[in-house]
Amino acid sequence: MGRTYLESDPATFPQPVEAPEGAPNIVLILLDDAGFGQFGTFGGGVPSPTMDRLRDEGLHFNRFHTTALCSPTRAALITGRNHHSASFAGITEIATGYDGYCCILPKSTGTVGEVLRQNGYMTAWIGKNHNTPTWETSSVGPFDRWANGLGFDYFYGFNAGDMNHWNPLLFENRDLVPGSQDPDYHLTEDLADKAIDWLRRSATIAPDKPYFLYVAPGATHAPHQVPKEWIDRFEGEFDDGWDAYRERTLARQKELGVVPQDTQLTERSAGLPAWDELNDEQRRLYSRMMEVFAAFGAHADHHMGRIIDAVKSLPNADNTLIIYIAGDNGSSAEGGLEGSLCENMFFNGFPESWEDNILAIDELGGPKHFNHFPASWAHAMNTPFQWTKQVASHFGGTRNPMLISWPDRITDAGALRDQFLHVIDIVPTIYEVCGITPPTELNGVQQKPIEGISFADALLSGDAKGKRSTQYFELACNRGLYHDGWMASAPSFVPWNPNRQEWDPDKAVWELYDITKDFSQANDLAAEHPEKLRQLQDMWWVEASKYNALPLDWRGTIRMNAEEMGRPNLNAGRTSVTYYPGTIALPDAACLPMLNKSWIITADIEVPDGAADGMIVTHGGLEGGYGLYLRDGKPTFVYNFLSVERPTVVASEPLAPGRTTLVVEFEYDGGGMGKGATVTLSAGGAQLAQARLDRTVPIQFALGEGLDIGMDTGSPIDFTYQMPFAYTGTIHSVRIDLETEAPVTA
Repeated sequence: MGRTYLESDPATFPQPVEAPEGAPNIVLILLDDAGFGQFGTFGGGVPSPTMDRLRDEGLHFNRFHTTALCSPTRAALITGRNHHSASFAGITEIATGYDGYCCILPKSTGTVGEVLRQNGYMTAWIGKNHNTPTWETSSVGPFDRWANGLGFDYFYGFNAGDMNHWNPLLFENRDLVPGSQDPDYHLTEDLADKAIDWLRRSATIAPDKPYFLYVAPGATHAPHQVPKEWIDRFEGEFDDGWDAYRERTLARQKELGVVPQDTQLTERSAGLPAWDELNDEQRRLYSRMMEVFAAFGAHADHHMGRIIDAVKSLPNADNTLIIYIAGDNGSSAEGGLEGSLCENMFFNGFPESWEDNILAIDELGGPKHFNHFPASWAHAMNTPFQWTKQVASHFGGTRNPMLISWPDRITDAGALRDQFLHVIDIVPTIYEVCGITPPTELNGVQQKPIEGISFADALLSGDAKGKRSTQYFELACNRGLYHDGWMASAPSFVPWNPNRQEWDPDKAVWELYDITKDFSQANDLAAEHPEKLRQLQDMWWVEASKYNALPLDWRGTIRMNAEEMGRPNLNAGRTSVTYYPGTIALPDAACLPMLNKSWIITADIEVPDGAADGMIVTHGGLEGGYGLYLRDGKPTFVYNFLSVERPTVVASEPLAPGRTTLVVEFEYDGGGMGKGATVTLSAGGAQLAQARLDRTVPIQFALGEGLDIGMDTGSPIDFTYQMPFAYTGTIHSVRIDLETEAPVTA
């Protein structure tokens, strides 16, 4: 540096970090709630041409494992640490304050997105984010655990466990996306479009930078919603039922070579009915539910194929590592034994009946229902294994198909790999193939060691040996331990019954399998090898202690109730909140807890001359909640009891133009959860109407929707209006008061 630029060396700018030379592009696709025997590539009955293509040009893996539930698998997938180490022993909606269970991703478990971003990659996350604490998903954040804060330059998707595919609640980065007015809109197609747009834009603007694209479409998690023309393709395909499906699938799996020829079909898991035990009407309903599910899966694979097509059309396509994982856990039994029209019924502890559900058979897959097939179909999707999603003790809950393509480096295209792998092994594999050393410190925070083991050598050589000798499993007290070819398994709770009883871990029955000879866990050897079983049981407790899996917690649906569990809430300690226009998509975890108590809504509004219509306040959507709106000037209050009942209180006359106070008094009966209530609607101090509710929502209003003022985002509370149903007058404020010891009055 001289006194002037004339006397100085030429100026240089700080240069951005460049990725290691030759580092590949990476595309990571993760489907939802999909079983080992679901898709055709692994012998199932759902066509999957995109997976077929990746198998034929790359590798397929038949001993890849997840955690048995979505948020835990996703936390492990993006950090390379076990799910309890990453504080995700369950989904965010059942978080408790214990270290391994709080669902607050520690800064010491930096994500693959952040590490790649700091090593010269462009990063994007499209679709489901179920790794942000529910109480941090409001418009005031904090945002450091949203996708952008976890190392992803671009995010387009939803912050919830599942989403209505016809009327989703979406964010682009941190901004709420307006609802689509396209009558043919579907979420999976939209997500594929956004992924393709990002790929093309990135390749155009920065062609020399590699990219990391993470796509998590949310399919095939409930609700099973898909265009009818896709459903029609599967008419009659599953009329012979789930038992015949399992037999056919295992035969196809052996023919394809994705299971050993001596693999046995496991017995139907205890408590699930045989197809032959059903009556004709049950079989008709359940066949249709499976047709909808198959269409949903085929539709998802098709749109993932569109993303792959876009990747293949870009420069440097052959140096793109594509990882396609068919499921974050096994197929889901959360539809209960008789199937479901509203999955939120399950999470509130209510069973459904086929007699009620068959009345909607022609509407399944459409916008009116949050439907889910019966548990026995989920079990069949996991052929040849026992059990389903949530059961971490057995491969029906944890073993998922994985396809990997990398044309530049994989030389034995079409080959099968059978190393025992776990989802935590993905991150270290990515780091190794990219030439990146995992940081010991990230953004000033000392990092936990990566707990996964790279299998990069298995991508390049068919002779590579498996490196994982031990892996523990735990989810909702269903426990397992793999060690040197043996698997100890202790199932504890059936996943199709959300109402759990007391349980003693010391009395749980353990099973033992030699999976070097018994691929499907068909032969329990616990009686023959008690010493080996005892060894693995003791090892499980050691691993559980090491990775924060303790204390075991067997509480069921009650953990969905945030107030009961004491989860953080921005409204903690408050009994009154005043909301103003512009408050929309406020997540449930940032709202006053209104369940199982009395409350009053007081809306200060102006009624316009002429047509007065629109939503004043709503909380929830299709799956449950309430709404207060004007229809042709008449005040209307709707209480949606989990989409089963929608009691409505309507004024007989429209309101006069001008400013008024509209009040809803909700007088709860008390005496426990989910009891009845009396609803009184008034305006300007005069009572307009009153109604009786025989039962109310006990655990949670909705799965992924919250509170709106002045319009309705997400899905409608009933089907009498068109979204977004914006109020045509003026709303000054909406106050909600909870009952205190001295009841609040308007």
